[in-house]
Formats: sequence, C-alpha cells, structure tokens
Amino acid sequence: MIKIGITGQNGFVGSHLYNTLGLKPERYKRIEFDRSFFDHPDQLDAFAKQCDVIVHLAAMNRHPDPEVIFSNNIELVRKLIDSLERTESKAHVLFSSSSQEERDNLYGKSKKEGRMLLADWAKKAGGKFTGMIIPNVFGPFGKPNYNSFVATFCYKLTHGETPVIDNDGEVKLIYVGELVQEIIGQIEASDSKEFYEVEHTSVNKVSEVLLKLENYKKLYFDNGEVPQLTSAFDLNLFNTFRCYFDIKNHYPVKFTQHTDPRGAFVEVIRLGIGGQCSFSTTVPGITRGDHFHTRKIERFAVIKGEALIQLRKIDTDEIFDFYLKGDEPAYVDMPIWYTHNIKNIGNEDLYTIFWINEAFNPEDPDTYFVKV
Repeated sequence: MIKIGITGQNGFVGSHLYNTLGLKPERYKRIEFDRSFFDHPDQLDAFAKQCDVIVHLAAMNRHPDPEVIFSNNIELVRKLIDSLERTESKAHVLFSSSSQEERDNLYGKSKKEGRMLLADWAKKAGGKFTGMIIPNVFGPFGKPNYNSFVATFCYKLTHGETPVIDNDGEVKLIYVGELVQEIIGQIEASDSKEFYEVEHTSVNKVSEVLLKLENYKKLYFDNGEVPQLTSAFDLNLFNTFRCYFDIKNHYPVKFTQHTDPRGAFVEVIRLGIGGQCSFSTTVPGITRGDHFHTRKIERFAVIKGEALIQLRKIDTDEIFDFYLKGDEPAYVDMPIWYTHNIKNIGNEDLYTIFWINEAFNPEDPDTYFVKV
C-alpha cells in the first residue's frame, strides 16, 4: 500500500486526485492534509513522516498583486522542504508546475523556482522528485473566475449570465480526470523523472469551446436533450457543464404529458448519443442505487408511483432530496461524482425508466457503491 499525502487536498485538482485515489483503498492510503499545517511545523512534520508520496498542489493562482502570488508560492515550497529536511524524509515528491513557466509573469516564475528548489532538495537528501509541467486544466467543480475559463463559462451559462471572451486564442487543455491519471502514473512509475511534461489532450479556440457550451445550454439545460458527443473532449466538457447546475433547484424536471381518452404519452429522453435504457419496478420501502459514476451520464424517470431520489456529492454532507410522482412524470439526471439512490415511498409498486449513456460492462462498470 502506498501512503500518499496531497497538499492542496481540497483544491480543484487536489480534490479530484484525493477522490480518485479513494476508489482503490486496497492500493492507496490517503494521508489527510489541512492548509493550516503550513503554519504549524509540528503538524506539517507529522504529515510528512507518514507519506511515501507527497503531491504538492497547494498554490495561489490569482491575486491582484502578482508579488503576493510569487511570495506565497515560494514560501509554501520552502516550508515543505524545511519539513522534509527536519523529518529526513525520502518521500517521492511530485510538484505541479505550469506551462506558464516560460512566460514573463510572476506566477510562472514562482512555479519554475519552486520546482528547482524541490529538485535541489531531492539531490541533496536522496529523495525522489518529479516536476510536472501541466497545461490548462478543466473539469467539474473548478472555481469560476479562478481555475479555468471553462468553469467561468459553465457557471455563467447555467446562472443566467452571459460569458465574455477576453482573448480568442487557441488553448491547450487537459481534463482533470486525465491529469489525475497522469499523476497516478508517475506515482506508480518505477523510475521517477525529475522533469515530466504532461501532454495536453485537446487544442481548442476559446470561441469553439463557448459554442459547444452554448449548444449544451440550449439542448440540455433548457430542454433536457442529450447532445451529440463525438469525442472524449465533448464528453468531458459536457460532464463538466452538468456539474455547474443549481442542482437543488433545477430538479426534478417535469415531462410534457400528452393525454387523451386512451391514456397518456410522455417522451422520456431525446438523444444525440446511444446508450442503454432499462425499466424497473420497486416494491414499497425498497431503495435502489447508493452508488456514483465518474464518467457516465444517467437519467431516472419516474412514471408510476411515488419516489424519493437523493443525491450527495461524495466529499460533502449536503443531501438533495427530490420527490417525484408518476401522475406528474418527471426526471432527475445524475451528475458525475454524486452518489445517488431512489426509494419507493408510496404504497404501490414504483415504475422507473433508467437511461445511461453506455451499456453496462462488468469489466469496467464505473460504478462505486457509497451510501447517500
């Protein structure tokens, strides 16, 4: 078992890395970290002593004064090095640097100097070090106006605001889930690389990304239709977009029900992609689910009976409760990294239609069981 600590554990990349490592508890033990450890050398030392691997992600990305960014980021590196020296650590330290290293700005300069300082520590102390040069990262749960223009666009489109393009250049991007796999690959590598440049996985003009997101808003956010997703980038961008909804108030979404003397007709879903559609009955008092997905798109549509659908983002305590009835057919879609379930709270059988964007594969189920 590899004992891994992540500075910046609660940040954008840190939380995704932390949660992904948690999917394999038999392989990885996560050593808890808190930002306050940097201000308490004894706590930082206790953390460092436990770690076989330290992924140093803690950093400041934005501040009105660039000098503050530079001094803060260098100070964090120096405090970590001091702790590594005090504890005589031989941990494998991975450092997230940036493709901005070569740009004429103090953020890039702080990243380059921080990487060099940690490389010097490893040479002197006999530790292992990997400085990872990382392109622009996007993905679910990034902070708008901070982590990525993608996060800003997604938030604005789902909250009644209009995105503005400041500079319509080409941007090299990597999805946060892809970056996490790159980091894990370096953790598992038998020989550490002092310098490792992470390859971007797509190149897009800012306006092209916005055009896709505007299409997602029109088709999916406004009308519930799943758009065509023809590439891994499209799927990752769509799953990112879905996570910026005001989920508590967006769901459940009522279907349009057409009735006549014969009965009722309801269109459950329009698809630009395929997938698997299933039907279930659930007896009163029974709960299905209590699992989450990291890539799948899923819809629960209640067509008969009474149901409680619950969602909870796996690293939070807030639970969203949605009550649905078959006489007012409605659906709830499941964002990635949200554990979810459905319970029959009525006195008759519950009828539910489930749609998911890929057929179930027992070799790669992307289904992780965690109680809501």
